[in-house]
Amino acid sequence: MIADPAALAEVVAAFAAGSGPVAVDAERASGYRYGQRAYLVQLRRQGAGTALIDPVGCPDLSGLGEALTGVEWVLHAATQDLPCLREIGMVPTRLFDTELAGRLAGFPRVGLGAMVENVLGFVLEKGHSAVDWSTRPLPEPWLRYAALDVELLVDLRDALEKELDRQGKLDWALQEFDAIASAPPPEPRKDPWRRTSGMHKVRRRRQLAVVRELWQTRDRIAQRRDVSPGKVLSDAAIVQAALAVPANAHALAALTGFGHRMGRRQLEQWQAAVDRARALPESALPQQGQTVTGPPPPRAWADKDPAAAARLSAARAAVSGLAEQLSLPQENLVAPDAVRRLCWEPPKPSDGEAVGAALAGYGARPWQVELVTPVLVAALGSGGDGA
Repeated sequence: MIADPAALAEVVAAFAAGSGPVAVDAERASGYRYGQRAYLVQLRRQGAGTALIDPVGCPDLSGLGEALTGVEWVLHAATQDLPCLREIGMVPTRLFDTELAGRLAGFPRVGLGAMVENVLGFVLEKGHSAVDWSTRPLPEPWLRYAALDVELLVDLRDALEKELDRQGKLDWALQEFDAIASAPPPEPRKDPWRRTSGMHKVRRRRQLAVVRELWQTRDRIAQRRDVSPGKVLSDAAIVQAALAVPANAHALAALTGFGHRMGRRQLEQWQAAVDRARALPESALPQQGQTVTGPPPPRAWADKDPAAAARLSAARAAVSGLAEQLSLPQENLVAPDAVRRLCWEPPKPSDGEAVGAALAGYGARPWQVELVTPVLVAALGSGGDGA
């Protein structure tokens, strides 16, 4: 494993001098550590071989990223790895996503192991995908597993490019890859505490405040200790405390998730969070549900706007039929959110030009606009477009 500046400099030189695309992968410690940082980066390129880099020992890989500027990076499920690669200075200018290529080509199973087996006929070693990659030193079998993840990526890329070209879908894929490479980093999630598992049980605003206080307290502790928040306190325990709003630590200790194994000091810190929520004035309590931009949930459409519900039903059926005809998933043909927005507030008139412009405004790529616009124009007409 490459873990010092001198060894890293040799890798940078070797990969800069290599030829063809570079296979890239990253391993995180999800479920073990706080956040989604990379704990191992694997690369392979013709002429340079394979390199396993330790981002703990080499936290700044911007020099390597710069050396690979203009080179096509081959990743599997790129959107999963790009955020942690960006954190250490590695940002591709061109990429090929083998998972997305598999979806567009109509493969039913697009995990890396399934794709390598179905397309190339090799069976990848399994068994270490969910290990704690922050472990040091990393065991030899883990390193071998990690190296195999990039061993055949370029071969897989080449085979998928040929298959996409055969199906007439290569240009679609290239547009998708460009969109991923040029996308800005995602905005920080607003009110992340609302994603606590089991939140649907929490009905009252005071209870929501308990969830928020416990979640934020847990997050601070997890960040300080660099452990997964779930190892500090489970989502189920947070929801239990929110439903009960216990008056003291003794009552809290009786709840599932706060049992006898939890020390007095820990109980007191969680009870302090509950007490902060209990003391909030009504005006400071969180609102039920987040502020929603765009259309309401589709289940409410029939009551709120029956004509819009009819448009959505017709549009979904049309998109489903076209996706089946093209042998690709509906969500890759057009984003479901774009279809919902279009059906809730269709342009007037709902002709090809206006619908195509609306889809482009919602982020659809040119290939999607070209294919989907005709069927959506027909669906809007059949459902009543208000033109």
